[in-house]
Amino acid sequence: QVQLVESGGGLVQAGDSLRLSCAASGGRFISYSMGWFRQAPGKEREFVASISRSGGRTHYVDSAKGRFTISRDNARNTVYLQMNSLKPEDTATYYCAAKLVKIATLVETYEYAHEYDSWGQGTQVTVSS
Repeated sequence: QVQLVESGGGLVQAGDSLRLSCAASGGRFISYSMGWFRQAPGKEREFVASISRSGGRTHYVDSAKGRFTISRDNARNTVYLQMNSLKPEDTATYYCAAKLVKIATLVETYEYAHEYDSWGQGTQVTVSS
């Protein structure tokens, strides 16, 4: 299975921006749909964004629409999450996830954690008021 390593988290103020990166290795990157999830202390893991293998289709949680952008560079085996206008409620550990796609769906994006095959170690994002 593919191995994933997130980076780019940090401590920022409300209204600031961050770009998270997820580097993949050990698998054929183009075979995987990719997603970002986050988990705050005491809360369930939450879907944030997903992207199809080609990058042509994306999906976001409502709270991220208009602020976050997921993208991928298949030549670099990397998926990104650009986060703008950050809010304190965005504070969480952010995880990158990969789903091996053998038979594509119409949309080819996934929003449930159990659908994914591989996970990164997470990167912390903290947004102060």
